[in-house]
Amino acid sequence: MESFFLFSEKLRLIAAVSLCLLILCFIPGDASCLDLTDKNVLIIGNFCTEKSGENLPAGWETLLFKKIEKHTLYSRVRDNGCFVIKAEANASASALIRKTSINLNKYPIVNWRWKVSNILEKGDIHSKSGDDYPARVYITFEYDPAKLSLWERSKYELARLVYGQYPPYAAINYIWGSHAPKGTLSPNPYTNRTMMYVVESGDEKLNRWIEEERDVYKDYKKAFGTEPPMVSGVAIMTDTDNTGEKATAFFGDIIFKDKGK
Repeated sequence: MESFFLFSEKLRLIAAVSLCLLILCFIPGDASCLDLTDKNVLIIGNFCTEKSGENLPAGWETLLFKKIEKHTLYSRVRDNGCFVIKAEANASASALIRKTSINLNKYPIVNWRWKVSNILEKGDIHSKSGDDYPARVYITFEYDPAKLSLWERSKYELARLVYGQYPPYAAINYIWGSHAPKGTLSPNPYTNRTMMYVVESGDEKLNRWIEEERDVYKDYKKAFGTEPPMVSGVAIMTDTDNTGEKATAFFGDIIFKDKGK
């Protein structure tokens, strides 16, 4: 009889621990998975269902930069019950990109999760030497010749001949800034065709899963003053090549949805 009670106590203990773990998996800010069951959302990064390992998630490819020798390391890891992308930068830069076509009139809202382990001491959104971020979600827009002058169109044609495709017409970077205040909107120090939105900043939320939601349609109009063209790609990036520092970040699922979702 005593052994029966001991067995029952063990069962209760296991049940209690299992319940605690189940509750922890659904604590807001700690979960790394989005709800991907809605058929009306556009799934861009379905990382949670991917398996761990070094292979890239389906539909994504590495984006390298010609003048940067060291590349950020991206891998799939398990975190809090979900598979996510881990980015590790050490005086390096590269990105993971998914080429896609998205109509912002239909899917204006982007939703994603990320977690950052550290900020950059020398990070500065306004200078080339500080143009590094522990995490960014990079959205590019299709080349639209109707929006450019003859001289600008000729430059795009030259780029197409050299690289085999047109470069993006414009880009929005949603960044985790190191020192710039949350809500800052600023052109990239290298080009005013890329606008930087600081959606998180500083170390207050480090090592926590944070869910973000942005109206890309409105952000584009505010940044560039015109109707947005089609989205041509979505990238995730952790870079420290300018500051020479180290950074680690994690990226969860990424979706686009309409305003009613």
